Amino acid sequence: MILKVTPDGGTGHQETYADRDFMHFDARAAKQLQPDQHIMVDGCPGLRLEATATTKTWTYRYKSPVDGRMRQKAIGRWPAMSFGKAVSEWETLKLSRDAGNDPSLAQKADRAVEIAAAKEKRVGAYTVRRLVEDYLAGHIDVNRKAKGAAEVRRMMDRNLGPVAQLTAATLKRSEAFDFLEALSSTPVQAASIKQELGAAWDYALDAGRLPEESPNWWRLIMRGKLRSKGKELLGEKAGAVKRVLSDAEAGELIRWLPNFTQLADDALTLYLWTCTRGAEIMAMEAGEITDEPTGLWWTVPKLKTKNARHEHATDLRVPLVGRAEVVVRRRLAATPKGYLFPSRGRFGHVEQKTIGVAVHYHMPYAKTHPELERTRLPVTKWAPHDLRRTGRTLLAALGCPGEVGEAILGHVQPGIQGVYNRHAYDKERRVWLKKLDARLESLAAGTR
Repeated sequence: MILKVTPDGGTGHQETYADRDFMHFDARAAKQLQPDQHIMVDGCPGLRLEATATTKTWTYRYKSPVDGRMRQKAIGRWPAMSFGKAVSEWETLKLSRDAGNDPSLAQKADRAVEIAAAKEKRVGAYTVRRLVEDYLAGHIDVNRKAKGAAEVRRMMDRNLGPVAQLTAATLKRSEAFDFLEALSSTPVQAASIKQELGAAWDYALDAGRLPEESPNWWRLIMRGKLRSKGKELLGEKAGAVKRVLSDAEAGELIRWLPNFTQLADDALTLYLWTCTRGAEIMAMEAGEITDEPTGLWWTVPKLKTKNARHEHATDLRVPLVGRAEVVVRRRLAATPKGYLFPSRGRFGHVEQKTIGVAVHYHMPYAKTHPELERTRLPVTKWAPHDLRRTGRTLLAALGCPGEVGEAILGHVQPGIQGVYNRHAYDKERRVWLKKLDARLESLAAGTR
């Protein structure tokens, strides 16, 4: 049912909604509204009179300019609020919405401020710093590996300063925006901080440490705006490229590996010959290596893999073939217990980033310690993880079936396939890594 609102003629001035003639409001139709029925007002988009079993309420229904969601805000009850007053209130809300505000969120934020202020008088301010500390202790330290948890804590400690002492419940959208805008020169880190703060706010809301009406601005602001522009090398943007070495580059690099330290040479060899992740390689332990009838195997415990959070993930079985076997047997002989890449650092083993630093140090464009002479890499603009990608690409070129290649990488099969296909592919892994070994050796020898 539509109500018609017609302008009052002959006034000679610019009309507003409040100037309109309200004599055409059909009060009898309003009285006859049944529960769950409503009347829409023609000419006032979003204004409606809605009926329940006991009340009839003027409401404004609109699409939020903040997050694109449909929302509804109650204006007042009829007949206590007249049609003319409802239109006047609707106009005020619409102007606010057209200016980019969300009336419902604004009301919730105001209510949250009132609740937070009252609570602050009782127990003291619940600051952003306290909220983040609760999130770190209650969620991150419990659910993340020690290395990942330490990295999140370090990131927060280093960057939270500008908003740390603000009251969390009353944090303004503009304050959150200004905080992230100041970090936008490092978009990858800014995106990580935004993601963690969004999760921290959800955690605080779930735990009842913030009023339910408190908006989570970190979920709403700068969506899609914090993206890496890629590295800059030799004055040029390299872009966010997923690098795969060509056959010629792979062969040249393999021949060049002995120019690295033994540590870097061994680690990079394992990247190529096993296609495993750097974090898994550096945390390899003697107890994970077994001599079996089919050959030497490395079993990476599920908790050490990136798939630890997946219910159907299993330990990662890696056949050690060719140069990978040579590296592991030599390191086992030197370190029969514990980590095969031991370190006196906090984790007890060499960190993954150490290998990346070693690779960069030998790049022609590296300016680290310019006073020191060193041999320079003939193959440039790559990182250790690109060797894992290169190995997988070589497997595909050799004809390796997709499910076997993904099993070698340790990827969990997607969807229903991952639920029903529980084959381990141990035999197939060894067959195809032997073929990869032969291909890498032919590239190293300079043959195609």
